[in-house]
Amino acid sequence: MKLVVAKNLARHFDVSKPLLNRLIERSGRQILRAVDGLDFDIARGETLSFVGESGCGKSTVARLVVGLYGPSAGSIEFDGQNMATIPSAAEGARIRKRFQMIFQDPYASLNPRWRVGKIIAEPITVHGLMSDAAQIKTRVGELLRQVGLSPADAEKFPHEFSGGQRQRISIARALSSNPEFLVCDEPTSALDVSVQAQILNLMKQLQRDLGLTYLFISHNLAVVYYISDRVGVMYLGRLVEIGDKKAIFNRPQHPYTRMLLDAIPDLDMSGRPRTPVAGEVPNPINPPTGCAFHPRCPFANERCAAERPVSKPSPTGTMVACHGIEEGRIPPVVRDYTPPPVA
Repeated sequence: MKLVVAKNLARHFDVSKPLLNRLIERSGRQILRAVDGLDFDIARGETLSFVGESGCGKSTVARLVVGLYGPSAGSIEFDGQNMATIPSAAEGARIRKRFQMIFQDPYASLNPRWRVGKIIAEPITVHGLMSDAAQIKTRVGELLRQVGLSPADAEKFPHEFSGGQRQRISIARALSSNPEFLVCDEPTSALDVSVQAQILNLMKQLQRDLGLTYLFISHNLAVVYYISDRVGVMYLGRLVEIGDKKAIFNRPQHPYTRMLLDAIPDLDMSGRPRTPVAGEVPNPINPPTGCAFHPRCPFANERCAAERPVSKPSPTGTMVACHGIEEGRIPPVVRDYTPPPVA
């Protein structure tokens, strides 16, 4: 059963200069298309990861899903309820306590003036899950133990903890409202490699124990392979390929997916031909016509420059937005992807 369904999801930002400047320069408005028409779904209990270069719109998708941004177009459904048509504030609060977000920077996402116990207890009090102070204190202690910390840590301030411990506190806060769905916006990117492995193992254990569903945002392909069930590859606000992680990593279809994987160092020195990602990411305010990747694609033709591709099933079962794959003019690639260890 699908827990989250996004249809034609888009988010545009007005980045125009002030009105007086535009009048003097006789220029129009400038619209940044951070997310430009995404279709995806997440089944209960699975992990869907989005990966891509910096600025491709991954974090904007995360904020759209949890409601920090409103969509410019399209819709997001959570457990069958369109988030834009929630009938009442009470119903909205009931739905929103079922999902939480873990932010990228554990140093900036925790209030330095609050003790850890108050930070973790905030969702409990905001959603009215408990009112008795003793019960809340007991629950906070349980959550701290669940993420590998001590109940005594509730009396400390965030600056008394390392980065990995702070991210554990963030996870405990996210779990305090008993959510079903967690949106994780690069939760390990600010941590040392050894600490990353601890946090990832903790998240997988919590998923098994609590039946959680994850939307995971990252640019680290090894992390994505380790934690994901399915993977979506984003480029310039669009999904170019989405599907089972083994199909994405071992039989990539879209040229951009192939180039991302070719950017991984070949530690085994296999001598396999590699096509690194060339060129620069185009200006998202003025994206290319047709396929956004066509200026950097070695297989592009006139159709790619003129017509925007639509996601269609590929021979491996992934959904790919590529004219070359659709027409069969891009040769297949088969590789044995062995990710570097993260745990």
